[in-house]
Amino acid sequence: MRPEGQNQYIKAEADFAATYEDDPHMLVEARDPLCEDLDVAVLGAGWSGIMAGVHLRNAGISNFRLIEHAGDVGGVWYWNRYPGIQCDNDAYCYLPLLEETGFVPAKKFSDGYEIQEHCQRVARQYELYEGALFHTLVRSLKWDASIDRWRIATNRGDDIRARFIVMCGGPLNKPKLPGIPGIRRFKGRIFHTARWDYEYTGGEWRNPVLSKLADKRVAIVGTGATAIQAIPYLAKYAKQLYVIQRTPSSVDERPNPPTDPNWARSLKPGWQHERQLNFHDAAVNGLQSGQPDMICDIWTEINRNLAAEFDVAGWPQSPAEFMKKREAMDFRVMERMRQRVAAIVEDEATAEALKQYFYFNCKRPLSSNHYYEAFNEPNVRLIDVSSTRGVERMTEKGFLHEGVEYEIDCLVSASGFEVTSDLERRWGIQAIEGRDALSLYKYWEDGFRTLHGVMAHNFPNQFFTGYIQGGFFATTTHQFSRQGYHIAYIIKEALDRGLTTVEPTLHAQNEWVELIRSTAIDISHLQRECPPSYFNNDGDTSKNRWYLGEAYGPGWAAFEQLVTDWRDRGNLAGLELGRGCAAQSENEPA
Repeated sequence: MRPEGQNQYIKAEADFAATYEDDPHMLVEARDPLCEDLDVAVLGAGWSGIMAGVHLRNAGISNFRLIEHAGDVGGVWYWNRYPGIQCDNDAYCYLPLLEETGFVPAKKFSDGYEIQEHCQRVARQYELYEGALFHTLVRSLKWDASIDRWRIATNRGDDIRARFIVMCGGPLNKPKLPGIPGIRRFKGRIFHTARWDYEYTGGEWRNPVLSKLADKRVAIVGTGATAIQAIPYLAKYAKQLYVIQRTPSSVDERPNPPTDPNWARSLKPGWQHERQLNFHDAAVNGLQSGQPDMICDIWTEINRNLAAEFDVAGWPQSPAEFMKKREAMDFRVMERMRQRVAAIVEDEATAEALKQYFYFNCKRPLSSNHYYEAFNEPNVRLIDVSSTRGVERMTEKGFLHEGVEYEIDCLVSASGFEVTSDLERRWGIQAIEGRDALSLYKYWEDGFRTLHGVMAHNFPNQFFTGYIQGGFFATTTHQFSRQGYHIAYIIKEALDRGLTTVEPTLHAQNEWVELIRSTAIDISHLQRECPPSYFNNDGDTSKNRWYLGEAYGPGWAAFEQLVTDWRDRGNLAGLELGRGCAAQSENEPA
């Protein structure tokens, strides 16, 4: 652990602004600034923005735009084109609207380009390209009470006045760079994996033959979800590869056969949601006696094994007994993966350094059939920097480790994103100001304050998606989709009723925050016992945030029922409803 927390990383700003702002994949075309009024502005066109657009369209709302920094839809699946990129969980769950579009992924773990193609497929089917603004970076959002609209300022000089805004930036929006001392002295090439430089490495997205690295010495910083996919390609093509590791990941095997066409033809209506619910049980809730595991991979192994053992030996009679047995199973699964390292990696010292010693839930579980094998190549060397808590220093020619300088031509940063950083770092929007110029960043400085996780008092007509304060579901895209559905319902009701503003009352918001925090599951042991990562804010416990936000303790089904009942009552309880200068407050409980 390091006391700096998130500040050990460099913001993608100032001299590193290109890491975030530039688009290496598509030329930015000039256009005239817009000056217009909209009903809804959806800020972001990754999966959360796409699904918000789908639900707005399904609700009959047409006067909206997707406003997106990238050159097309896709979000992380537009920006991330590094070699080997795949979905690292079940694509039949992860890719939304498979039944609605008639598409079935080519294999269990989809390639990145297939996922982006599906983003485009959904956007075309639901006419989301209509009016979409690409290569447009939002600079500020300010509520203008004189017109009851949000003023959206962009890097293209736009003045867009939106009645409603939906925040769809996503948790993996903004790259961060390792704050290695002397990094600005290095005279070689530096790029982040989220902005892969194929001009430098050779190859391209669909054919990552990195031929230009044949005479290059490359170092990659990080051994997380991105790195374990890219490293086998760097190992194959680079003259020399140094893998700089602070904390190892757990990396299981990845069986990824093509989709069985007979299985695809056998699917019945409702199959995808049934599979998603099964994945949620198998990965989060736990399987019941006799319940099948449709997913059968590393995400579900612990609960699958537990259910099988309980069916034979008897089910636990208390939560304490269950947790004791689960901890033992956690150890057994992680020990199996440590033994997998030893069985594959030939050098004993390297194998030992690659073994992970932490709980399953401490870091994202990964899978690869080529990652550990790469360390058997003569041009690959693991540099374990755990003893120095990171790379000691960069020089003009390379990096220093334990007094030795390693000369390199290129530094690849697989250092991740601003997942649990303060919101102004994560969202990259300079100012978000609600009523009376109140900063949202300041308002949420000590923790989220919302109603249903999608609206906040003092910020009328503004809606949020992502991990904030609501239900948690194992399939991210489904969770974000249901948020989009809930938001579209409120906007539709507001428009149909002729409302100018909708905003949670302070009382309703306070009740919701109390409900969320009174039902919260204690995860403090993970904060204390896990190695540093975005899972525990890199050890920073000074602020009330977690990478999954503040989840509703009773679980996903209970949360969905709660908000469904709220919608069914039809009175927008807990919201202050504005009609021009007059406002009406609902007194019913939220």
